[in-house]
Amino acid sequence: MKLETLGQFGLDYAPCQYGLSRLYFRGPRKSLDGDYVACIGGNETYGRFLATTFTDLMQIQLGRTCVNFGCVNAGIDAYIRDSAMMAACHDAAAVVVQVMGAQNQSNRFYTVHPRRNDRFLRPTAALVTLYPDVDFANFTFTRHMLAVLLLTSPERFELVREELQAQWLHSMQSLLAEIRGPALLLWMAEHAPDDEETIMRSDPLFVSRNMLDEISALTQGYVEIVPSQADLASGAEALIYGPAEAHSAAQMLGLTAHETAAEQMCAVLNTMI
Repeated sequence: MKLETLGQFGLDYAPCQYGLSRLYFRGPRKSLDGDYVACIGGNETYGRFLATTFTDLMQIQLGRTCVNFGCVNAGIDAYIRDSAMMAACHDAAAVVVQVMGAQNQSNRFYTVHPRRNDRFLRPTAALVTLYPDVDFANFTFTRHMLAVLLLTSPERFELVREELQAQWLHSMQSLLAEIRGPALLLWMAEHAPDDEETIMRSDPLFVSRNMLDEISALTQGYVEIVPSQADLASGAEALIYGPAEAHSAAQMLGLTAHETAAEQMCAVLNTMI
């Protein structure tokens, strides 16, 4: 079964779809009539292992519908390739865009699954030529593949990283161009941008401060959430998961980060809508 269709250990994600979109989102399904706030992004927006997400908290604080369009392991491709989602973002009163990593997108070197963007499908001839010493049949996930490429040749890997960053900028520009109302960019991670020590360990991968500055100029606001170690520890107490999910749950920020994100985003959104 698909991950997003499972409610583990009593946590019901109420998966749902909107319109003709083939993506599954966290439910319950909400009406897209009226002035709603659309929230798009990956695991943090979806709120894996949490009963209450920043989207839920925003709805209470703003007093208006906030729709969780977060997708498990999503990259930008999941949205810009989905016309129903682009229409939903266009019609929203405002859109919160969580910063997603640059690794989960099709580019000049490889192709990813159109909906589960963390799935590596195939290399292009350019990547095979660049890495003739790598067997790409061994890879299912983009992160695993990129880690092997980095280990094989850090010098050649710089070309891959530069391509991913350039594609990320292009994709984000395309995404924001489809948004009619105010757009709010959200960085939500355990590390700040340009933290080289975590570049291959935690999302969003390969997104630098300079890239964020360039994209932020196209939005009406930017919120950066980087929890302290104390906040990470206290927030993790609200995570709901089983023994087999401990590794995945350890990568999530927890309730405290979601509470902080909701408070800061609402403060900005209240001046926009």
